[in-house]
Amino acid sequence: MNTKLIAKNPTAHHNYNIENKMEVGIVLSGTEIKSIRAGKVNLKDCYAYIKNGEVFICGMHISPYEHGNIFNKDPLRDRKLLLHKKEIYKLIGLTKQKGYSLVPISLYFKGSRVKVDLGIGKGKKLYDKRQDLAKKDAQKQIAINLKNNF
Repeated sequence: MNTKLIAKNPTAHHNYNIENKMEVGIVLSGTEIKSIRAGKVNLKDCYAYIKNGEVFICGMHISPYEHGNIFNKDPLRDRKLLLHKKEIYKLIGLTKQKGYSLVPISLYFKGSRVKVDLGIGKGKKLYDKRQDLAKKDAQKQIAINLKNNF
């Protein structure tokens, strides 16, 4: 199928070690879809949680559609994610373990539908983040040195 990336969560890989990923659907209204098509969505501080056997995404900001007037929804409202019951039970089991969280990684179109790439991640400690930054800096220096030598 044809996929088109809409938005990425810039802090997902910085704050979490993502161990599993799954593609899930999301329940949206018509004006929200129009705003998403315009690219007015932010995943920066969002997370997912499980409540009463359903999975919700919290903190995803979708700007109100300019021509939507009374049909616009709250930009920061919790939105339901669409999963099968077996997948929800699997997520419940994983999140009960110490340190695991549900983190939205990216939002994209798959055909005409909007999908969320949901990751199961374990939170990083401060020293892990420092090691990752040191690795990135080292890779950058290597690339620069190789470029200068050729």
